[in-house]
Amino acid sequence: MADTNQEGKGTPGFCFPRLSEKQCRRLYEASLEILERVGVRLYLEEAVELLKKAGARVTDGNLVHVSSKIVEKALQTAPKEVVLYDRNGRPAMPVGGYRCFYGPGSDCLNIIDHRSGERRKPVVRDIEEGVILCDALAHIDYVMSMVLPSDVDGTIADRYQMEAMLSYTTKPIIYVTYETEGCRDAVKMAQVVMGGADALKKTPLIACYINAVSGLRHNKDALEKLLFLASENLPSLYIPASTAAITSPVTPAGTVALDYAGVLVGLTLSQLKNEGAPVIVPGMPPGSTFDMKTFVLSYCEPERTITQALGHYLGFPAFAIAGASESKTADSQAAAEAALSLVVETLAGGNIIHDLGYLESGLTYSFTQLVLCDEIVSWIKAFTRDFEVNEETLALDVIAQLGPDGDFLNTDHTLNHFRERWYPTHFERANYDSWLEKGGKNFTQRATEAIDRILADHKLELLPAQTKAKLHEIVQKAK
Repeated sequence: MADTNQEGKGTPGFCFPRLSEKQCRRLYEASLEILERVGVRLYLEEAVELLKKAGARVTDGNLVHVSSKIVEKALQTAPKEVVLYDRNGRPAMPVGGYRCFYGPGSDCLNIIDHRSGERRKPVVRDIEEGVILCDALAHIDYVMSMVLPSDVDGTIADRYQMEAMLSYTTKPIIYVTYETEGCRDAVKMAQVVMGGADALKKTPLIACYINAVSGLRHNKDALEKLLFLASENLPSLYIPASTAAITSPVTPAGTVALDYAGVLVGLTLSQLKNEGAPVIVPGMPPGSTFDMKTFVLSYCEPERTITQALGHYLGFPAFAIAGASESKTADSQAAAEAALSLVVETLAGGNIIHDLGYLESGLTYSFTQLVLCDEIVSWIKAFTRDFEVNEETLALDVIAQLGPDGDFLNTDHTLNHFRERWYPTHFERANYDSWLEKGGKNFTQRATEAIDRILADHKLELLPAQTKAKLHEIVQKAK
């Protein structure tokens, strides 16, 4: 059933029955058993002490065994909805239920230059242009940094990413940092833009995407970021990054159970640090799947939505993945994998769906692929929209008036309602001769022209010069 709450905010997803309630319960119980029986290694003394004080058993220095009682207490205080705001302080993303929001990913090592078709190393200007493109595309709901800039010091590149995102869009931001100080600086920068620490807490513009090493091993930086954000009452996305067949079982059920043991530890720690701290859980495919034929991590395998089902079972907002491709260029494979994954993740109600525009298994970013995904999402939104069946839409009086020989084209009814149908922005619908008259261009050519138009013409809401200067000061200080 579609979720149409929150006054239409977000695309309504559906409760796609990937797993039964009984199966979800068994997965959850397995995660709890792993936590108590196996334990998790926490490489931060504060995290160990928080759990120890709550009643957890600690062995071998930092191997923490957490009981179900401790976890289930935390599940009662963690919020079931997280609202992200835009730069103007307006609620933009009520993340929860089965509502879907779409955006790009972060940190690709390469970019396909849409002007030349060349695969090259990205620079800061690519981030700026990508953010402008995201700001302009109607069906991109939030922004991530997309690429790693190679023209600045890599140890502080995350500050340049944050500066670009805050400067060139008003949409919510999901950011990644390389270490804890980068996370602190990102929060400082957002506080500058939103008008202070209290304003950011009240209307959070940002959420931090945190990867722990695996469900059973939680690195120091991941834990520090989690506890820092909890203390600030700012949203975090705590995502253990096990690799199926390497650091977790090859079976989807096994790797989800292991990863969710880590999810539950992160969620519990956030609540021990600050009850009510907002946390978003993973809804991505079960572990990064290691392809045994190619030794490449897959982004587009069909074994999807199992993790999402468990997140929905527990009632927490989930971070999903779609719109990516294993293809090396924005070709037919890229279009097929983007469309399949976006449809499936929407049907399953993935709340924050990211990585739109990814190619080459997450190594390369493509603005062309992002434009393609924006068009696919537009189609999906039309597909999931509720149909009105009433006297006006049935048009019985119009049908009776015109009869079998009538022409509906020139009626007031058609004039009043034809705009309600879905019309593509970039997909081709003209007849063959009209297509030829416009140059006979394929999708990539049309998308390239659209990107150039947006970068030339899109009107941005720029930050005040004083605010921009303060952002840049934080970046320079990080050097």
